[in-house]
Amino acid sequence: MESGEQYGTAGQGAGGPGWGGAGPPPPGGPPGFSPPPPPSRAPAVGPPPPGAALRAVAAALLNLTGLGLGYALLGRWVRAAVCWAATAVLLWVALPADPDGVPGSVLLGYLLVLVLAAADGARIAGRSALGGAWRPVVAVGLGVVLLAVPAGGAVVYGSARDEAREQMLLERLAAGDERVTAASRQPFGSVKGEYEKALGVYRALGEDHPGSRAAKLVPDRLKTYYDAVSAPYAEKRHCEAVAPLTYLRTLPDSVDANVLGELAAWPDEPLAASLYGCGVSRLGGTGGGGAELGELLRTFPESAPAQQVGPAIGERIKAQVAALKGTEPCAATAVLRGLGTTASELPAASVKSLRAEADKGVLDGVYACGVDQFKDEQFGDARTTLTDFARTYKSDGRVRRARDIAIAAEIADDRPAAGKRLPSSKRPGGARMELVISNDAPNAVEVLYTGPVTGTVTLKACAGCERYGASAGARQACKASGRSYPKARLRLPAGEYHFLYKHGTGATAGVDSYSSGSKVRPGYTYTSCTYVIERNPFGLDLPLIPDPVTPVVSPWVAGSSR
Repeated sequence: MESGEQYGTAGQGAGGPGWGGAGPPPPGGPPGFSPPPPPSRAPAVGPPPPGAALRAVAAALLNLTGLGLGYALLGRWVRAAVCWAATAVLLWVALPADPDGVPGSVLLGYLLVLVLAAADGARIAGRSALGGAWRPVVAVGLGVVLLAVPAGGAVVYGSARDEAREQMLLERLAAGDERVTAASRQPFGSVKGEYEKALGVYRALGEDHPGSRAAKLVPDRLKTYYDAVSAPYAEKRHCEAVAPLTYLRTLPDSVDANVLGELAAWPDEPLAASLYGCGVSRLGGTGGGGAELGELLRTFPESAPAQQVGPAIGERIKAQVAALKGTEPCAATAVLRGLGTTASELPAASVKSLRAEADKGVLDGVYACGVDQFKDEQFGDARTTLTDFARTYKSDGRVRRARDIAIAAEIADDRPAAGKRLPSSKRPGGARMELVISNDAPNAVEVLYTGPVTGTVTLKACAGCERYGASAGARQACKASGRSYPKARLRLPAGEYHFLYKHGTGATAGVDSYSSGSKVRPGYTYTSCTYVIERNPFGLDLPLIPDPVTPVVSPWVAGSSR
């Protein structure tokens, strides 16, 4: 039997026929014969077949290879097919090698199948001999040798998985490089987010995978990264370089110093140079340069660029003071104002003191600007500039002349002939003629004049005086008997004069200024009368309305001097 069990039989008498004889049993007993009774106990089980333990070990080892060879040697082909299917599933899941390896659930399930197959194979082999010519010892040796297959496969797969992981990390590195390359073609402000994403890739590779090939390439990539971000500095575009260099200077707060290496401290010097270059380039302009220079003095007070701030501003002030004598004194004055403001706002005391030098230049500049505006026939601007000068610098020796030029500019703004030349800076000598101006208007009148001398005089409102009709003004103005008209007496050197009559307090919005000109000749006394007439704006014979009104100065009446 396959199980190796042996059973004995009971004989009949000595020398009689029975199961133990050599010949076959008789086809039938003699008449009246009956078979012997069954034994009174179960048959005894014999010892296991020789080499059963080795056969069990061999089958277990062969099944542990995952090739189902234990079942194959036992002729259990269905079970072997199950092992082959489990191995095929594992290979299908594992190959090609993935950076994350085989899922733990799949690996655990496969190991469980191998363990069960080994135990099952050992159980079956312990009850039956191996088929064919194989001996148990040879089967055990083959199982030990073939165990190197899954072990070696695990090693090879681990190496392939590591390589796949390295390739994945290198791909991440390449993706970060592409972001840097693309961002380098655009202004920093619009691609700062892209730079930060690329830095995140480098940081993760360097900190999370320090032993990988990709991590070893990170230092070179960071050098390229810093070069891309700081490109405006390399191209001497200092104002554009401030923001990216400031960003690079903050990276040690978020990236491991071991990853950055020497790059951690690199931005300090370029940033200081850029703050200086940008600030100086903006001195005196709308930007002023104060923000950049202030940041330089606060952040890098001991740096070489910080020590150059004071001298740079001082030289710029001297240059603009010299420019006041050129063709653009107004522009130079504006720059001096900006320089003074910038100097006063900077933290260094030595720089703040430059404000006084700038202010002195502004004083001269305002006067020079007003004169230049007058010469350029910008009479309204000249009047404003010089009036402000006289009001602001009351103790300056040029205040009186500034006022004269402002008066001439105001007259010239309405009567351009008055602006052909600047008012004289000296009072002419010789005889003076008298001009008497009377006011027959119900409002005060300011009279501005320029010529050989320049000045202004104000006539009070005429009490009881009224506006005239268009036809009556010239005949009746300043001729009412018994009325005392406000008068102003001017003693003027001979020459050509220009006048501007400005109706002040009591005048309505419709009363405009009125300008005129005349020559004052020696040997005469001149009189003039100012009054206001009302005109119908539509030329109809309708009742007069208060506005508009027209101021009129009667022709000068000259008489021989006494």
